Amino acid sequence: MSNRTYELIYVLKPDAPETEVADMHKQVADIVERMGGAIDKTENVAPWGRRRLAYEIGHHKEGFYVLEVITGSAELMKEIDRRLKVTEGLLRHLIVRVDESTIKAERMRAKRTEESRRRRVARGLPPDRQPGEGPQGEDNDDSGDLMFDGGEMEA
Repeated sequence: MSNRTYELIYVLKPDAPETEVADMHKQVADIVERMGGAIDKTENVAPWGRRRLAYEIGHHKEGFYVLEVITGSAELMKEIDRRLKVTEGLLRHLIVRVDESTIKAERMRAKRTEESRRRRVARGLPPDRQPGEGPQGEDNDDSGDLMFDGGEMEA
């Protein structure tokens, strides 16, 4: 079973006391620990914390947002989802797998780098940029550029 990275965002009632927020975190942490996962990060302060909801949920216009970044298996996330569905005081929750987007971004970055190296070699340049080489490559001087001094044009 491979471990993946997930983001769990849950929204508690806006009047939830700090103890209720701490209890919810402890419940999630206990499940994660029991099933061999790890909580990498927890945020319940700015930019999260108490915020206005996009739409009213059960007569609530605000909610207390908490973000947890969890590394674990799909079974772990299914268990957390199952438990959160029956939890009192919880308005909404969402679990998103984030490692897939990271893998795709790395793959695209490697592809762009390889394509850049191929083009540079085809032009007779070293495969990687050299220190001091600007974004335009070898043509850093402005000696051949045309200048316009703002005067009137004559026919």
